[in-house]
Amino acid sequence: MKTTHILLFCISIFCASVSTMAQEENTIPTDTTAIDTTAKVNNKYGIRLGADLSKFARTAFEKGYSGFEVMGDFRVTDKFYAAAEIGNEKKERFEENLNSITSGSYAKLGFDYNAYNNWLGMENAIFVGLRYGFSTFKQELLAYQVYTTNQAFPQTFKEAPMEYKGLTAHWAELIVGIKTEILNNLYLSLNLQLKRKIGEDEPENFANLYIPGFNRTYDFSEFGVGYGYTLSYLIPIFKK
Repeated sequence: MKTTHILLFCISIFCASVSTMAQEENTIPTDTTAIDTTAKVNNKYGIRLGADLSKFARTAFEKGYSGFEVMGDFRVTDKFYAAAEIGNEKKERFEENLNSITSGSYAKLGFDYNAYNNWLGMENAIFVGLRYGFSTFKQELLAYQVYTTNQAFPQTFKEAPMEYKGLTAHWAELIVGIKTEILNNLYLSLNLQLKRKIGEDEPENFANLYIPGFNRTYDFSEFGVGYGYTLSYLIPIFKK
């Protein structure tokens, strides 16, 4: 009988201990400062549309120039963007030996690669890109100076307007730049362009001094340069 009471007492002590330990485990506080290593950030994918502010500035402040350019890109992968620009330019040249006007439209197609590793939630870019450019334009030769080596006859300035329509040119373009998000989905970008002519139509006895989209040409060189200062807005389509 005494043995039975001792066993019952031991069993009750064991059960009470187990119950107390279970209650302590259930009341252990959760560490709210722990970092969730499974957190994810969704990147925005969509169409970004904008305009080149430098073209508007040149139109306003540069005599003899008018033009505009609109641009767009679409994010294809995490780093690559399909990109395009279209525009129109008119450039007048009134110099001592030549007066001419160039006007026409152009388009550029290619891609950009973002080499910048953003912090979580940021959408900035340091990018490089390639473009294929194509332009259709016309040249108007208004007046020119007739060159002569005969000192007995002075050089004359001949006014004989001529118009050359349907001219084309195409080129390859390397572009580098930076893009930063100044407001939600609003981006400001600066880029520099190095261009290399692939081919062009030239008027008879008259070189293309300016090509819309390519900019100024240089004697004995197929290369050209340019720049852009753009403001664009991202229209988000989905997140990934």
